[in-house]
Amino acid sequence: MPVRRRIAQLLFAAGLLSLTTAPPAHSSGPRDDGRHVPLRVVSYNIHSGIGSDQVFDLRRTAETIRSLKADVVGLQEVDSHWDARSEWRDVGRELADLLGMRLYFAPIYSLDPPAAGKPRREFGVAVLSRFPVVSTTNHEITRLSTQDPNPEPAPAPGFGEAVVRARGVDVHVYSTHLDYRGDPSVRRAQVADTRRIMAEDCDSRGRCPRQVLVGDFNAEPGAPELAPLWNELTDAVPNVGGPTFPAADPVKRIDYVTVSEGVAVRSAAVPETLASDHRPVRADVTVRRGN
Repeated sequence: MPVRRRIAQLLFAAGLLSLTTAPPAHSSGPRDDGRHVPLRVVSYNIHSGIGSDQVFDLRRTAETIRSLKADVVGLQEVDSHWDARSEWRDVGRELADLLGMRLYFAPIYSLDPPAAGKPRREFGVAVLSRFPVVSTTNHEITRLSTQDPNPEPAPAPGFGEAVVRARGVDVHVYSTHLDYRGDPSVRRAQVADTRRIMAEDCDSRGRCPRQVLVGDFNAEPGAPELAPLWNELTDAVPNVGGPTFPAADPVKRIDYVTVSEGVAVRSAAVPETLASDHRPVRADVTVRRGN
């Protein structure tokens, strides 16, 4: 066999090996140096797959997420056979299939189906991951139900936690959607619940796991009700990017990627898109191996 052809075959084989064994990471940002694991995290309120033009287009939502090249995505306003606005489809499942990602869906509401034999009507938050998901929990936090005509603040599910194993390191990823009302009292209670739940994973010395909290907080960074969060968490976008809502002409930042000790933010951005009424938040972080 000619030497050139043999060399070409060897190079081609090496290329195939690289493609099949490479970890599922994005193409930019820091690389795994043995001590720190790179992770691209996105928070995105997808508005049930409805864009700023009020058109439901799940493929557009998927393409927007794909363009962000994320390893982990926390979603809010996710329908599962909820109603006609999303064509009674399982939005989270379809997005996961279109993107080739793993899905954890944490319903806030789970209601009886509209007819016998139909799936339950559910609405909540989700986590999409390119890495294995080793455990999940749908935590309860204080909520003021939108489905009850006379609601009272009460514990309800929809604070989703997925433990993602990224290159051998377990990262606790939480997706949340805080109360939207002008009165901050429910958000204040939700922040207290969030801190308590996240602290439950800390050991007797106060050492906490690698934690990433993302979501639509429905309050701007300086809001008094959010202040306790900043005792343990770092806002990934304090001085870069821009407002996230409404997407067409955003005037306030209410969507977040936040990280605990052991997770360092390398860069962050608020990409422009009209695939929802919110803009996503994207952050490149590194997760420290070991203690």
